[in-house]
Amino acid sequence: MSQPLIFSLIDKAIFDYDLIKDGDKILIAASGGKDSTVLVEYFSNRLRRPTCNFSIEIVHIETEITKPINPELASLFSSWNVEAKNVKVDVLGRLKEGHKMSCYWCSTQRRTELLNYAIQHGFNKIALGHHMDDILETLLMNMLEKAELTTMPPLLNYEKYPVSIIRPLCYVQESTIIEHAKKSGYISETCTCDYFENGFRKQTRKLLEELTAGDSIKKEHLFNSLKNIDPTYLP
Repeated sequence: MSQPLIFSLIDKAIFDYDLIKDGDKILIAASGGKDSTVLVEYFSNRLRRPTCNFSIEIVHIETEITKPINPELASLFSSWNVEAKNVKVDVLGRLKEGHKMSCYWCSTQRRTELLNYAIQHGFNKIALGHHMDDILETLLMNMLEKAELTTMPPLLNYEKYPVSIIRPLCYVQESTIIEHAKKSGYISETCTCDYFENGFRKQTRKLLEELTAGDSIKKEHLFNSLKNIDPTYLP
């Protein structure tokens, strides 16, 4: 039986960027959304391959704002023979006096806990559910706001920490994830907290759709252009 297209795209990304090596201990961040759930499903399936030579663990970062993993989603994980551990973080309690709560602060604190957990428990890689659209949106945001040609790479090796970040969904567009999630009947939750203010990313998402006219090939071209940079024709 052939595997889903989305799994083939993940396989290709892992091969092209050498995201997994023998003996890797990978921590998967499960937010409860469709993107990280796809990642969990993929890795749970890959563990059944005879050539599997790495281990995984799934962690959900819970805050005063975000909920624990949905029981139905936890049940789905169980059907895949995996489970998510819950790690609580006091995001509001860490907020410094005079500073405003924001999505950036929340995500920074959750990422810090992921790093701490990975280091304390001997993981050498953290798998995040960022897909191609996320990467392209971040590219445009950094160009427009920071005047930088930077984004989220498929593989990021930290200099200060013995942990790498991998993004196996880098070749997968959000539309493909949505289609797969619908077919698979995922229970997907997104952040709906009162502090949610990510207006610029929403604007950039709309800009990306206008720029590509929703054409998946044009999105692929944008992504591939990041690997075909000719400095001769740049300032």
